[in-house]
Amino acid sequence: MKLAFSSNAYMHFSIEDTIRKIASLGYTGIEVLADVPHAWPAGLLEERKESIRSCLAEHNLQIANINAFMMNAVADPRQPYWHPGWTDPDPHYRAIRREHTKRALHLAKEIGAPNITTEPGGQLTSEQSWDQAADIFYEEFMPCAELAGELEVLLLIEPEPELLIERFDEYLRFIDRVNSPWVGLNFDIGHAYCVGEDPQDWVGKMAAHTKHYHFEDIADTRVHAHLIPGHGAIDFAATLEEIEKTGYDGWVTVELYPYIDNPDDAAREAREYLTAAMGRLGIAVE
Repeated sequence: MKLAFSSNAYMHFSIEDTIRKIASLGYTGIEVLADVPHAWPAGLLEERKESIRSCLAEHNLQIANINAFMMNAVADPRQPYWHPGWTDPDPHYRAIRREHTKRALHLAKEIGAPNITTEPGGQLTSEQSWDQAADIFYEEFMPCAELAGELEVLLLIEPEPELLIERFDEYLRFIDRVNSPWVGLNFDIGHAYCVGEDPQDWVGKMAAHTKHYHFEDIADTRVHAHLIPGHGAIDFAATLEEIEKTGYDGWVTVELYPYIDNPDDAAREAREYLTAAMGRLGIAVE
């Protein structure tokens, strides 16, 4: 397996400084935030893209994923990550999410990322049923799925507590309609734990769909708050063992955005914990 760290913990730093820091901590990959202050696609000039490419090459860091989930740049007062959502009742507003996703796919192609992640629908309103929201999500999502195929960049859905697709059965129900080899699953082990789906029980079941992993810990309350691995209740040994059984040799990205005041220490501790856990299981770490 290959270990990456998400740049969304480095909100106080430029993307170039973030690349330098993550590489210096021993990671071989980075998840690039397609948002302010790192790589907001709508405002990213070619000079900035070249700067990212050059900095990655200089520090021998690969892109594990582009995070197109968070949209702080829009500054929606309801919640800075989830809105605009795929299922917003206002078609003009949800179009912002659709077009952002298209731009993120183009950005991935341009800077050498294999995939992007997006939100799993949006927050349902009191007037929306699950099926109604899923229909809206499908209609908005499919143009992006088609573009992903044209660009040969994977478009990964990330189940999230409190959004349309929270659980794996909901993911499977939705993905059956999509039927595209360029659409897959970003398996976030913390999100699974939050909704009562212990990740070690689902790794094998979802292996055919999983193209990328997010790792973070969660407290035994199962409240959605990202913690450094080892600080919560997730069974990382069991989860890693199940992933190894599937033959997965791709990226595992550590996502610790709550630690923006001290991201270096969080990233360092997470890597030390995970490499030690992998070492005890005989899992090779790149």
